[in-house]
Amino acid sequence: MIFGDTHIHSTYSADCETPMEEDVKAAIDAGLPYICFTDHIDYDYPYPDEVFEYDMAAYLKNIAALRDVYGDRIAIYAGAELGMQKHLGPRYEALIRRWPLDFCIGSQHLVDNCDPYYPETFRDRRDSEIYRAFFEETLNDIRSFHSFDALGHLDYIVRYGKERRFYHYSEYADVLDEILKLLVKYNIALEVNTAGLKKHLGFANPQPEVLRRYRELGGTLITVGSDAHRTGFIGYGFEETAKLLKSIGFSHVVYYKAHRPNFVKL
Repeated sequence: MIFGDTHIHSTYSADCETPMEEDVKAAIDAGLPYICFTDHIDYDYPYPDEVFEYDMAAYLKNIAALRDVYGDRIAIYAGAELGMQKHLGPRYEALIRRWPLDFCIGSQHLVDNCDPYYPETFRDRRDSEIYRAFFEETLNDIRSFHSFDALGHLDYIVRYGKERRFYHYSEYADVLDEILKLLVKYNIALEVNTAGLKKHLGFANPQPEVLRRYRELGGTLITVGSDAHRTGFIGYGFEETAKLLKSIGFSHVVYYKAHRPNFVKL
């Protein structure tokens, strides 16, 4: 495999039961040159039974220990997936300043203070209405906080649609263009999240029309992550994704070390 996986979860995420060491072994078996742990930090998550926070000192200590054991076979980077909400910018800024993370993903997990993972989010509203609200909330959150390295699964919302798990870029071009322009302006990468393939959408997130538009607007920074919560999905769909990116005209993907992009030729 020519590039690694920059979006992997472990037991430090409330929704994952996979120990870090199992992830590392699976990535080595898959021939990946590097991985980045990006466990969830979602401050003020509105569902009290799920707490997406953890002891960052213990997290980094565990990653350092894994580097000592496996560092001659795979590069292991420390990251976090930050659940964006408009008021959380200062808290995330403080976290990024305090801890020596390599990579931070900014991800939209909520719309109108509901996670689309839960079906009630779509109750009494059309998919098209919820999709637009999600994209608009993403835009407003990026305007208020843009110190992260990559925007995760831009169209996460479509994974859970009740009417159709698809959309055309043209339906939301006005707001999607503004999101993509901000990524270019702030030098933020756009993530290709292959969990969309795992979830049988027929495309990774975001869908190819969005990737093409990002490139048209001058975007060059692409990260690729599986969003794996189980070892069997580490590196999932990467060969297919590499072909797609090359067909669109991208020549490289990037991974981050100390928040600086490193380019890997496709």
